Amino acid sequence: MTQPLLQAADLRGAARLTTDAVAGLTSLVEAMHARIAGTVRLSAPDAPADERTRGLTGLVYTSVRGVTQVVGASAEALLGWLGPALAPADPARPPHPEREAIVAALNGVLGDHLAATDNPLAIAMAFRHAGRPLVLDRFAMRARLPEATPRLLVLLHGLCMNDLQWQRAGHDHGAELARELGFTPVYLHYNSGLSISTNGRILAQQMERLFDAWPMPVERLALLGHSMGGLVARSALHHAPLIQRGTLRWPARVDTLVCLGTPHQGAPLEAAGHGVDLLLGAAPYAAPLARLGKVRSAGINDLRHGSILSGAAGGDDAAQAQVTVSLPASARCFAVAASLGPAAGSLKAKLLGDGLVPVASALGHHREPERRLAFAPEHQAVVHETGHLDLLSSAEVFGLLRQWLN
Repeated sequence: MTQPLLQAADLRGAARLTTDAVAGLTSLVEAMHARIAGTVRLSAPDAPADERTRGLTGLVYTSVRGVTQVVGASAEALLGWLGPALAPADPARPPHPEREAIVAALNGVLGDHLAATDNPLAIAMAFRHAGRPLVLDRFAMRARLPEATPRLLVLLHGLCMNDLQWQRAGHDHGAELARELGFTPVYLHYNSGLSISTNGRILAQQMERLFDAWPMPVERLALLGHSMGGLVARSALHHAPLIQRGTLRWPARVDTLVCLGTPHQGAPLEAAGHGVDLLLGAAPYAAPLARLGKVRSAGINDLRHGSILSGAAGGDDAAQAQVTVSLPASARCFAVAASLGPAAGSLKAKLLGDGLVPVASALGHHREPERRLAFAPEHQAVVHETGHLDLLSSAEVFGLLRQWLN
């Protein structure tokens, strides 16, 4: 029996998020009011625009923000008090798939804000099996995974997704690789709205704990990342030598990294959203509306260039675009791209790729040679008439995984 669809913590998190949204919208409206009312002052382009109104109008906006915060805090306190009677979470029961999907999508869009405000809806990184978190202790691991093998496979989901969504159309790459090749699959569950670099650094330390707690010596360690998951895996491998003075042991044991539909060179849909920000910011009256475009999380912003380094989301995009992190030299690295078109498809299908990630980006190609990722030709593949999510259930993709991991 699964956990309830709605939990007490969900209600508290929603109340807090609603309070933040109303307060933020009030400030946005006030900023537009101030800009319109102060049209004459806009004749000095170098002067910063005043985004606060004065007098009675300013008092109204301040009152709205204050009342919103008080009501929000009261509602959250009430929900916290009622929490045990509503639907307390039971870690012994598998999670409700619909709830997990909703929370994962919310974290993908607003995950950095949820984490910064300590919202109960924020996902804390954990390794899971069958949807339930693993306790990173050797004795607990033995009890939980009695059939564990020396072959460890870690699967990393993509943006706005969760570990349960590796199960698609009745197929799970991890479960099938366990059955055919003897791997033990462990699924990462993480807040995909955090910057990729942040998730990479957290994962690097979590991987060491998993490595230490594994019930037996790890002989093979493979990483399988879908979409953003491939970037998080690369980020963890990049940051691991910089943590604890390079004493982490798990990176040396990684022998295979497979990326499915990973935007190594960025995702154009995110770049288009960034263009909207720039256009709105250029118009005096509409400039405050650019904040709405920035409701994309740090994780989404990082997809603009496939950035896996710190500061990518908030730093200089032009400079960040010039930084290329090479593939890990100690592991065999593979890349799978998907195309919605047939094998002899049009240029449009090639550029669109799987609907989210272009073929060239998924294969690490770039017009500038110094920015290309060195996937060996025999370690690259393109599957046709396949969408981004279909990579998770494709029989052709599984055939490649079985061949490469064997």
